[in-house]
Amino acid sequence: MYLGNGNKRSCCCHFHSRPSDTMGKKSRVKTQKSGSGANTVVSPKEMMNLISELLQKCSSAAPSAGKEWEEYIQIRSLVEKIRKKQKGLSTVFEGNREDYFPDLMSWAQENGASSNGFTVANFGTEGYGLRATRDIKAEELFLWIPRKMLMTVESAQSSLLGPLYGQDRIMQAMGNVTLALHLLCERASPSSFWLPYIRSLPQGYDTPLYYQQDDVQLLLGTQAVQDVLSQYKNSARQYAYFYKLVQTHPAASKLPLKDSFTFDDYRWAVSSVMTRQNQIPTEDGSRVTLALIPLWDMCNHTNGLITTGYNLEDDRCECVALQDYKENEQIYIFYGTRSNAEFVIHNGFFFQDNAHDRVKIKLGISKSERLYAMKAEVLARAGIPASCVFALHCNEPPISAQLLAFLRVFCMTEEELKDYLLGDGAINKIFTLGNSEFPVSWENEIKLWTFLENRAALLLKTYKTTSEDDRSFLEKPDLSLHSRLAIQLRLAEKQILEKVSASGRDKRLHFQKKLEEGAPLPHFEESDIALLENSDTDAQLPIILRKLEEVEEGAGRQVGEALLNGEKVGFGTQESQEVSRDVASDRTSPMEASELGANRTEDIPKENSE
Repeated sequence: MYLGNGNKRSCCCHFHSRPSDTMGKKSRVKTQKSGSGANTVVSPKEMMNLISELLQKCSSAAPSAGKEWEEYIQIRSLVEKIRKKQKGLSTVFEGNREDYFPDLMSWAQENGASSNGFTVANFGTEGYGLRATRDIKAEELFLWIPRKMLMTVESAQSSLLGPLYGQDRIMQAMGNVTLALHLLCERASPSSFWLPYIRSLPQGYDTPLYYQQDDVQLLLGTQAVQDVLSQYKNSARQYAYFYKLVQTHPAASKLPLKDSFTFDDYRWAVSSVMTRQNQIPTEDGSRVTLALIPLWDMCNHTNGLITTGYNLEDDRCECVALQDYKENEQIYIFYGTRSNAEFVIHNGFFFQDNAHDRVKIKLGISKSERLYAMKAEVLARAGIPASCVFALHCNEPPISAQLLAFLRVFCMTEEELKDYLLGDGAINKIFTLGNSEFPVSWENEIKLWTFLENRAALLLKTYKTTSEDDRSFLEKPDLSLHSRLAIQLRLAEKQILEKVSASGRDKRLHFQKKLEEGAPLPHFEESDIALLENSDTDAQLPIILRKLEEVEEGAGRQVGEALLNGEKVGFGTQESQEVSRDVASDRTSPMEASELGANRTEDIPKENSE
C-alpha cells in the first residue's frame, strides 16, 4: 500500500467542505416534471431566450478594471430572473440529510468499504463528520473505499452521459464539469447505484455561489473578491451552455436533465464537486483522474500531514489515522496546504488555526529599467520569472526562498549583478540567492526588507475597513454565517499583511545594525551550496506517487497540470470560447504555481502594481 506523506501533490488531495449543520433542513419531495410546483408556467422559448442572454453576457470580453462588480450585479440579476421562473422545479429529497446516513453506512459495508470503528455524527458548528466508536491509533488504517464506490470521470463516460461526453469538448477538457453533470444525472435516476451516497450529501453549501449579494459586497477591496466574482460568472456561463446543450444536442435526448435542469441544480452539483473532488490514479495507474469518494469525504479538516493514498494493488482509496483518537472523538484529516481564501471560496469554511494561510503579491522587474536585462538573466539562472505572483505567509519567515531570491535580485546594484553573472563562483552563488544565511550585502538586505515593509503597508491602505472595524463586526450576534465568513477572510488578509510589514521592519533594523557595526558578511564556501527550496520532497514520495509525478511532468502534462494539488480545478475557464486553451492556467493556485516556477508572466502587473 502507498500513502501520501503530506506532499502537496499526493494522489489523493483532501479538499472538501465542512457541511453546515443546517444543511438538508429545507428538503422536500423531489419534483421532476416541467412546471410542477412552479408559481408560473414558463414557455420553453422564454426560458431559452433568458439562457441565451445569460450565456452572451458571461461570454463577453472581461470588463475593464473597476467594472467587475458592475458586471457581477448584471449577471446575478439575470440568474435571479431565471431562478424565479424555475422555482419549484429543482430535484430535492424528502426528509433531512441525516435520515440517509444509515443507508450510506449499509451501502458502504455491502460494497467492501470499511464501516467499523467510526460513525457519522453532528459536531455543531463544524457540521457532520466522522466520530470514532473505538480507540484508533495514529497511522492505523481505519478507512478504505473500493473504486467501484467512487464517482469518477470514467464512471461518467460509462453512464448515460457517455454519448454527450464523447462529443462535447468542454466536458472532455474539464473533468470537474463532467463530474457535476454525472452527479445530477445519477441524482435524477431512482435506480442509481450511488443514490445512498448522493442522498447523504448536503442539500446546500456555504460556498460564495450561495452568498447573498450583500455578503459578496463585504469582500470588495480584498484579494479574494476577484476569484469569487469569477467563480460566479464561470458557473453561470457553464450552466447556460449546458442548459442549451441538454435541450438541443441529439446525444442528450435520453438524459434525465432534459425536463428539469435548474440553475440551483447546477450550483448544487458544482459545489458538491468543488468541495469534494479528489485525485486518484486511473485503473492502470498511468495518469490521474478526478473522483468523489463516499464516506471518506465526511472527514473534517485540521492541520497535519496528508494521510490518504491510493492502493493500486487492492484498487481502493485508503486512509490512516492522522493521530491517536479516543472513542467518541472526531476523526480529522488534512486537506492540504490551502489558504483561507481557498477554503472559503472552494470549501465553504474558514479555518481559524490555518498554519498555511497566505496572501498573494504581484511583483515584476520593469522592462524599462536600465538594469532589466541583467536582473532578468540572474533570475533566469535561478529559475525564477522576471514577473510573478508570490505568496506572503502568515508565519515566520513570511516569504519563501524563491521570493527572497527575487527580492535580492530586484534590489541588486549593477556591481552586485555583475558579481552574480561574471564573478568568481558566479554559478554556485546563484544557488545561495534563496538562502537567508548568505546575504548579497547588508545594504541589499536593508533595501529588500524596507521594500517589503512598505509594500505590505501600502496594500493595507487599499482596504475599506481596518482590522479593528472587522473585529467589531465579528462581535455582532446577528451576523449571518456567510457575512461572518467574508469578514473573517477580509480580516485574515490584513493580519498577514500587518505581520509582514512588522517582520520587514524588524529585519530592516537588524541588518541596519549589522551594517553600522561593520559585521563581516558570512563567507560562502562551495560546500555550502544550498538548493533554492532547501527540501527534498521527492525522496519522501512513495514509489507510486513518484510515477504519477513523472506522468505529470512528461507526456501527460495537460492532465497533470490541470489536476495539480487537486485544487481550483476549473469552474474558472473561458470554456465557451477557449475550450482548446491549456485549462491548467486557471486551475492552479497562483501562489503554488509561482513557487513551482510555472506561472505565466505576460499579464502580471509590474512593480508597485496592485
